Amino acid sequence: MVAIIVKVILTALIVVAIGELGKRSTFAGALLASLPLTSLLALIWLYRDTGDSLQAAQMARSIFWLVLPSLLFFLV
Repeated sequence: MVAIIVKVILTALIVVAIGELGKRSTFAGALLASLPLTSLLALIWLYRDTGDSLQAAQMARSIFWLVLPSLLFFLV
């Protein structure tokens, strides 16, 4: 239960930091948002929770392939 609370707090802090930084500098906010922080955190937590490096590698591969279609969002 403590691990879930830590994950939620850390994720919320990152989102708030992006929002606050974006108020001061849109470029700096965009830079922080463009970093694959959530993907890295998800991979770390997945490996930490399961200990399965194959599952983490499969997730990383899926993230890679799903980034390409998600780039279409920015064209719209």
